[in-house]
Amino acid sequence: MQIIDGRKIKEEILKELKKKVEALSFPPIFCDILVGDDTVSASYVRIKEKAAESIGIKFKAVKFPLNVSTEEILEEIDNLNRVPLLCGIIIQLPLPPHIDKQTVLDAIDPSLDVDCLGSFNNEIFYNIGGSIGYPTALACMKLLDSLNLDLENKNIVVLGRGKLVGLPVTHLLERRGLKVSVVHSQTTNAEDLISNADVIISAIGRGKYITLDMIKEGVVIIDAGTSEENGAVVGDVDMESVGHKASFMTPTPGGVGPVTVAMLLENVYKVAQSKIK
Repeated sequence: MQIIDGRKIKEEILKELKKKVEALSFPPIFCDILVGDDTVSASYVRIKEKAAESIGIKFKAVKFPLNVSTEEILEEIDNLNRVPLLCGIIIQLPLPPHIDKQTVLDAIDPSLDVDCLGSFNNEIFYNIGGSIGYPTALACMKLLDSLNLDLENKNIVVLGRGKLVGLPVTHLLERRGLKVSVVHSQTTNAEDLISNADVIISAIGRGKYITLDMIKEGVVIIDAGTSEENGAVVGDVDMESVGHKASFMTPTPGGVGPVTVAMLLENVYKVAQSKIK
């Protein structure tokens, strides 16, 4: 089995992005809005801050206390939407239950919605295919493309149909004319689909769900699922056992996650580029 090194691919993307950002006539600004003091969410913000600043993108963190109201967040977003050099706004999820999540996401100017979570950009993505896409789905595609495989007539199985990964990555694959089967909680022949898959992209968040006995020899696995097990982050795949059969596989952590950050910043760059046209 060969490990697909997401950290290495991320650095390659950032190296190219840095050159492109330096060639811009202005330094773009990227904003991440965090609600509450969850340590995991805060660490994700720091990761994005470090990556952004390493390529010349200015990073702005907006932090709200846990008891903030939806209206207060909306007011801040309204102000941010008018900042001239701002080229991306994201909301660090999850939000507290009392916040109207979709209203908050939809308040971001679509031209600055680099997570593609607003209703407008979601519609564009599935119907027209704009330049901005879901970063994690784009990361899965980037990792798959790094292998230079001929995927025509291959059985590609996507586990999960969530808004962030399952649905958009299925759409991206189908847009290339590839054969895709989606496995979800109501799928009756899930075991057969998984066992016959040449490529598996998993995003169900069930720790070590995919094991050796479920897959065929030579399968390629992109593991986009994350969950916690004994205080550690694990993927949907039991790497230890599956490694005996898989030909290529992304690790968790160190696979899809780092590339997702790079694809997010690529979205920020695309917004910056559009501002000078």
